[in-house]
Amino acid sequence: MRIGVIGTGRIGTIHANTLSRHREVGSLILTDVDPARAQELAHRLGETAAPGVDEIFTWGVDAVVITTATAAHAELIGRAARSGLPVFCEKPIALDLPGTLHALAEVEAAGTVLQMGFQRRFDAGYTGAREAVRSGRLGRLHTVRALTCDQAPPPPEWLPLSGGLFRDTLIHDFDVLRWVTGREVVDVYATGSDAGAALFREAGDVGTGAALLTLDDGTLATATATRFNGAGYDVRMELAGERDTVVVGLDDRTPLASTEPTGPPPADKPWTGFLERFGPAYEAELCAFVEVLRGERPNPCDGREALQALRIAEACEASRREHRPVRLAEIPDRVQPSFD
Repeated sequence: MRIGVIGTGRIGTIHANTLSRHREVGSLILTDVDPARAQELAHRLGETAAPGVDEIFTWGVDAVVITTATAAHAELIGRAARSGLPVFCEKPIALDLPGTLHALAEVEAAGTVLQMGFQRRFDAGYTGAREAVRSGRLGRLHTVRALTCDQAPPPPEWLPLSGGLFRDTLIHDFDVLRWVTGREVVDVYATGSDAGAALFREAGDVGTGAALLTLDDGTLATATATRFNGAGYDVRMELAGERDTVVVGLDDRTPLASTEPTGPPPADKPWTGFLERFGPAYEAELCAFVEVLRGERPNPCDGREALQALRIAEACEASRREHRPVRLAEIPDRVQPSFD
């Protein structure tokens, strides 16, 4: 099969490398807003570079992988759907609900495949946590604690384009919370802090955020994030039930230091970022996409899954802004009818 990769930045390069090595992928066509970057990667991989996006759709491909800036995702998803092409797209579909819902409507009208890139669903730790919950090992689940801590903030010019901490960072925790527990969020209460570096305030964002989420079976979950965790990149999830407790992300590279005299030593080489921490998961999700294209497995994360994670992020942002609890029922999950 021949796959078009649109976007050859960090994630695009990783995905292109994975696909170029895959035994079921015959060739790639790569393109980027920076043609020289696409050309360099294509040369390195022995693949073909296209001068622009149009060629992806006119040179003939069997599927499309979208790893561009978020602002272009929805339009490209719609274009691929109208062309009858399956799509793998990095999260999110769009930074707002209308754009997300419109793109989903195009995919559903065309009957094409849209697999979203929530890589934590392919991480061994989160997979183990899901199995622990679903098997009954934990008993009745009562508490979940999730966190995502970046070692350093992104460039200041990128922050205003990110959609904010809840939509950009914590959306991964919201998605994997649903996936691991098999439950839905019914209401949230969220807050954030812009204390510290001025770049967050200047972008209208927060550098640290926290949300309390109630699931539909009464389980309570917290999700916290920060863009500035000097100890290292820290992503964990604790799940506590009436019989047992498990934790995701606790290993010899977790950037934690114990104050207990007999506690474990600090990590010699703490994780520095998401590409390093989730490298195997990024590869696994692209291999799963190839299996979907070959009809060997169902879509493991379709666009509606991405919509539900975005709805939770939207509810959290509304809660932070309005200083009140927000029920998920307030956040639409379909295009609202217009009355002229």
